[in-house]
Amino acid sequence: MQRTKERLAKGETVRAAAIGRVLHHNVINMIGFNGGFDCLWLDHEHVGFSMEKLEVACMAARSQNLDCFVRIAPTDYALVTKCLEAGAGGVMAAMVFSAKQAEEIVRWSKFAPRGFRGLNNSGFDGKYTLTPQAKFVVEANEKSWVAIQIETLESVECVDEIAAIDGVDLLFVGPSDLSQALGVTGDFMNPKCQAAIDKVAAACRKHNKPWGAVTPTPEHCEMMFSKGCRMLSMTNDSRFINAGLNAVKSQFAKFFA
Repeated sequence: MQRTKERLAKGETVRAAAIGRVLHHNVINMIGFNGGFDCLWLDHEHVGFSMEKLEVACMAARSQNLDCFVRIAPTDYALVTKCLEAGAGGVMAAMVFSAKQAEEIVRWSKFAPRGFRGLNNSGFDGKYTLTPQAKFVVEANEKSWVAIQIETLESVECVDEIAAIDGVDLLFVGPSDLSQALGVTGDFMNPKCQAAIDKVAAACRKHNKPWGAVTPTPEHCEMMFSKGCRMLSMTNDSRFINAGLNAVKSQFAKFFA
């Protein structure tokens, strides 16, 4: 499995699918068998799920050679390390308002000397104690990654500071909340949204950091890609289930009249 962090470092485009409402290993297997996607992100912020569910989801993703990361609210130190110990490749913090807050997320995610993540190598990432602690902390700091969502007015204003933080590996635009914050809810192609995205793109170019985004439509996806977005999150479980149902009704339109 090629890690998302490695793909982005090489300048590759990463296609991501989101799962939250229907977090089940069979859904992950279907995505994997269908092909095309490079990674999954699991939405703990809006849904929440147990550690057992998270561990099974990470295991299912690995079985399909899909890397995965978890979106979380930036409020719980312990949740960060639980996600990493469950086998997620990284975490993405939603609703960040300041560089100070982004720095805190990085420190929660990294062992000393970069951060103060609690040392416990009894999870998946420590091979259930088989990786010696000294080796584990070095490998975990190197391999795990942190994404910061840019979706608030405050985060747009300080995006250059956030992008400059050592240990922030990716900035990720949340277009729905960003449009809401800018007073143009749902109008993702609005000039206000595009101006904010331009600030994100400029900060990432300056600090040599990749950035990603949810891309609700092909038009929006093209626009984001043209501005340098290299993690494209084109769908989630609710959307592709509805798309499948609509496709069935279209194919059998006579019987749904």
